[in-house]
Amino acid sequence: MHQTPDWTRRNFVSATLAAGLRTRSANDRIQIGVIGAGGRGSELMRQVAQAKGAGAVITAVCDVYRPNRERAAEFVEKTWNVKPRLTVDYRELLTWRDVDAVIIAAPDFTHSVMLKEAVEAGKDVYCEKPMGVDFAEAKAAYLAVRKSDRVVQIGTQRRSEPRLIGAARLVRSGVLGQVTRVEFSVNFQEPRWRRDYTHIRPEDVAWPQFLMHRPSRPFDARRFREWQLFRDYTNGIAGLWMCHFIDLVHWFLEDPYPAGAVANGGVYLWKDGRETSDVFHALLDYPKGFLVSFAMSLTNAARNRNLWYGTRGVLDADALKITGDGSRMPDRITEEIEVPAEAVNSHMENFLECVRTRATPRADIQAGFSHAVACCMAGLALDHGRKVRFDRDKLEIIL
Repeated sequence: MHQTPDWTRRNFVSATLAAGLRTRSANDRIQIGVIGAGGRGSELMRQVAQAKGAGAVITAVCDVYRPNRERAAEFVEKTWNVKPRLTVDYRELLTWRDVDAVIIAAPDFTHSVMLKEAVEAGKDVYCEKPMGVDFAEAKAAYLAVRKSDRVVQIGTQRRSEPRLIGAARLVRSGVLGQVTRVEFSVNFQEPRWRRDYTHIRPEDVAWPQFLMHRPSRPFDARRFREWQLFRDYTNGIAGLWMCHFIDLVHWFLEDPYPAGAVANGGVYLWKDGRETSDVFHALLDYPKGFLVSFAMSLTNAARNRNLWYGTRGVLDADALKITGDGSRMPDRITEEIEVPAEAVNSHMENFLECVRTRATPRADIQAGFSHAVACCMAGLALDHGRKVRFDRDKLEIIL
């Protein structure tokens, strides 16, 4: 199959300016381009199809892997009776006038760069988590979005879970009193992110487009399929998993950036050539006066914990119950509170609704940048073996 040649930055900017911005009436369909049509991208395509009242259609697909492009094209044709435009280069897709918004579901190391270029091309964006794994890239994307008038939804979809919305409302009401500690523990006993790559053929992969701005190297099927295990493409468990949980902290406790972070971990069990930890523990302190512990292991599947300790009691955000456990205060919670579910549409429906109304989505660019800052800090703390701080006035990480 013919593969689109790599575009230069000059080609991209010139073509984007020439294309201009398409004016869409409220009655038109929202035309969406998908960048990354693998497992997660395919799920997001299904969510667009399920949003029956949103008036959205997928018109373009970019993926560096031929089978993904072909499967996505088949899905689009069956679902919308539309033959989508296909490419291996996201920068080409961003110049197409029949694309109003994009879904970014390519590997983690691409998110910030693609997000920045997408809003500069005039596209609204649904960007998968983590918003970024490299701080400089994440900051550049954040500033580009803030400068633009584009709608951006980050894929931390827990912000659209009915009972977590109820939990956020209760915590923000002060029901727990002063929250001083949050404890997360996530446990598996499996070599997570290991994938079969024996069937990957180099002629099916647009390898330079996969690598993007990361170090050039000969084709490597394992890196293509198991990129989550290699530091060129991820900051490890911090970006792959912690982002979901630290996002809850920023949301529930309304404190957007850690003051400092320390971390430790390593590869202790799954010694299969991976470069990212199978055991990881980060501690992050916040200016409002609380400490967050996030621990994850792939070495033992003991039960998870999601506990929020306040002076009046504890929220168990897995069981979704609030009790007075541990409090000795006169105003301790005396009766168990079950967290209610809030009526809410899906994360994708919220994005599409905001594309039409130009309202701010639930997981906006601030939410995305906040979790990117925390995850980059934890990743850097692990790399450097010392405490990392954040200057929230200058938006700079201090090593």
